[in-house]
Amino acid sequence: MPRFILHLCTAPERRALWRALLAALVVVITWLALIPAPPKAITTGWDKSNHALAFASLAFASAWAVWPRVRRWPLLFVVVLAYGGAIEIAQSYLPPREGDWLDLLADAVGISLGLLLAWPVAVGAARRADAEKVP
Repeated sequence: MPRFILHLCTAPERRALWRALLAALVVVITWLALIPAPPKAITTGWDKSNHALAFASLAFASAWAVWPRVRRWPLLFVVVLAYGGAIEIAQSYLPPREGDWLDLLADAVGISLGLLLAWPVAVGAARRADAEKVP
């Protein structure tokens, strides 16, 4: 794993940046999910891929916002999916929006992809940390 990628994702001084990005993603995703009709310019052309991409980004940023607690990633998965569920429930009360279980499934796929993309960096960082501890 290239050193600059490890540093960008895992350096303690970068955690505040990841947390700020995470907060911005939550605000933007919530806004796009709850307005009556999302802007046409912000779409992949397929609703489910929009969900997967948004939640992959959210999961990836979340992984580094809580770094180095990789063992908490299963909890992170549940929390991010619960956020997606809350959006679907809110949408069911906001016409013309409607809640959709398939959207939640697309969210779960996106979360999984985001964490899978983060995993090699996490493993590389752990190996590097272990190598630096050896005298």
